[in-house]
Amino acid sequence: QVQLLESGGGLVQPGGSLRLSCAASGFTLDYYDIGWFRQAPGKEREGVSCIAGRDGSTYNADSVKGRFTISRDNAKNTVYLQMNSLKPEDTAVYYCAAAPTGLGGPKCSSWYLWNYWGQGTQVTVSS
Repeated sequence: QVQLLESGGGLVQPGGSLRLSCAASGFTLDYYDIGWFRQAPGKEREGVSCIAGRDGSTYNADSVKGRFTISRDNAKNTVYLQMNSLKPEDTAVYYCAAAPTGLGGPKCSSWYLWNYWGQGTQVTVSS
C-alpha cells in the first residue's frame, strides 16, 4: 500500500527557512518520481519541485528557483524540500505526490497526472 506522510510545516517569518519531509512507504524511491505541490486558498494546485526516481534529476518552478531545494535519502525512503528565503506568497498547503517514473521525467507542471498524495502540511509565512 503506497503511503506518503508529510511533516515540517509551520509558521515562519519572511526570510526564514523550513524543511519539509515526505516519508514514503509501500514503494522505493528508485522507481517513483516524487513531487512537491502547493495550494493556496482560491488558487489552483501548482508544482513546486520534483525529483526523478530514475536518476535523481530535479525540477523547480521559476517562482522558487534559487530558494527551494528538493533532495532524497533512499536509505530512509524520504524526500525533503528545503525552503529558504521564504516569502508571504509561499503560504499554502504543501503536498507531496508520487508517480511511477517514466520517460520524459516528472510531470511537475501537471498535478493531475500524479497517482498518490499525502495529506498535506500547512506553511504560513507571516510577520
